[in-house]
Amino acid sequence: MFESAEIGHAIDKETYEAEVPALREALLEAQFDLQQQARFPVIVLINGIEGAGKGETVKLLNEWMDPRLIEVRTFDQQTDEELARPPAWRYWRMLPAKGRMGVFFGNWYSQMLQGRVHGLFKDAVLDQAINQSERMEKMLCDEGALIFKFWFHLSKKQMKARLKALQDDPLHSWRISPLDWQQSHTYDKFVMYGERVIRRTSRDYAPWHVIEGVDAHYRSLTVGKILLEGLQNALKRPAVKPDKVNAAPLLTSVDQLSLLGSLDMSQRLEKNDYEEQLITEQARLSGLMRDKRMRRHALIAVFEGNDAAGKGGAIRRVAAALDPRQYSIVPIAAPTEDERAQPYLWRFWRQIPARGKFTVFDRSWYGRVLVERIEGFCSPADWMRAYGEINDFEEQISASGVIVVKFWLAIDKQTQLERFQERESTPFKRFKITEDDWRNREKWDDYRTAVGDMVDRTSTEVSPWTLVEANDKRWARVKVLRTLNRALEDAFEKSDKQEKKSKKDKK
Repeated sequence: MFESAEIGHAIDKETYEAEVPALREALLEAQFDLQQQARFPVIVLINGIEGAGKGETVKLLNEWMDPRLIEVRTFDQQTDEELARPPAWRYWRMLPAKGRMGVFFGNWYSQMLQGRVHGLFKDAVLDQAINQSERMEKMLCDEGALIFKFWFHLSKKQMKARLKALQDDPLHSWRISPLDWQQSHTYDKFVMYGERVIRRTSRDYAPWHVIEGVDAHYRSLTVGKILLEGLQNALKRPAVKPDKVNAAPLLTSVDQLSLLGSLDMSQRLEKNDYEEQLITEQARLSGLMRDKRMRRHALIAVFEGNDAAGKGGAIRRVAAALDPRQYSIVPIAAPTEDERAQPYLWRFWRQIPARGKFTVFDRSWYGRVLVERIEGFCSPADWMRAYGEINDFEEQISASGVIVVKFWLAIDKQTQLERFQERESTPFKRFKITEDDWRNREKWDDYRTAVGDMVDRTSTEVSPWTLVEANDKRWARVKVLRTLNRALEDAFEKSDKQEKKSKKDKK
């Protein structure tokens, strides 16, 4: 694959200087259109051989274009904040907004390649990382992102010659980094695994471009022209808007008798039993959150449910068991302008808790397959695709030690009506009822179908749904607490077994 990059293309200075002004003008114009349209972000991944001109090329692009609209990010060693969260968190939080360009050095490809080259993991882990990067890029592109992937290449002979030339030059020897010398010794492995990664991850929606790095004029013009062509083509494409006419549910819902219809809505607790069980479960949760094994985990609780199902009351009983420094509550409403300028899952990735912490989501990423689906705020293709994206998201964070517990609080239609009427007639509860609540009630059957699809397609082994019979608020609150406690205990038991196995394998 890399043989063609070792031919040694070169462009003379006169030709280079003749072509740069027009290229620069066109890039600036495309960048201005990108900002004005603000329809999609541009993500540029910089990878390849040390000394092949990666930094010099990006520096030049900043000179040719408006650097105020280019965010250059370098991902070196992980910080303590990053180590306490899933690996992808550090990249998600740095994604550029629509209308802007992000240039990523040390990105997910750099991390997987360096880890494999230095024997930090085996081929199976590399293949897993490759698959995750494919899924992430596909999701970003489906959300509208334009991705450029550049591999700057030098042959082994060219790399050694460049290092020697720099070493012998007193004015430029400082440019040689420890990583340059390190890669001179691991070149063959780095290229072998690099070729493997490129073959597996070059897709029509995010192709790789191999850039010969010997001649600065050639590589600069080549990268500039590739960026320009990609930008111009993307800017010409018409904007895609959700088709509300065709936004009705398209999936064939699962048998409701096996889900919501199977719930025993008569479940209830008397006041004395409730108070005793509530205190017991709160004390249990408090102890589990202080357990030293919690340092290996984070906890996320997702609260979804019918309007007036008692989500707020359940959350308050959970919070009452804990020190406020241990948890945070994230209420999810309609996305802000900043959030709409990012991929759908961005605002949720940013809220992933560090190890030892607990985050409660009052509504969540499931809005895409519920309210956005029913109200036509996104296209059918968007919400149908979201099931797989959500499963992948939850799988990634669970693999990093995050315990995900998801609740659907269910009430019947008559109970909802009674609670709506009570809220309207009680002065201090009037703020809880809005016209949207009454309007959503008219779509009860549509929401019921959507919930059935959601639970069927996103209740997985790593993050199953818990359906809570919430006609009786006391019963619901205790069930929520008990479910959280069981999830923590199960996770601690599993990690204890893994730790014992690991110690046994080392002996």
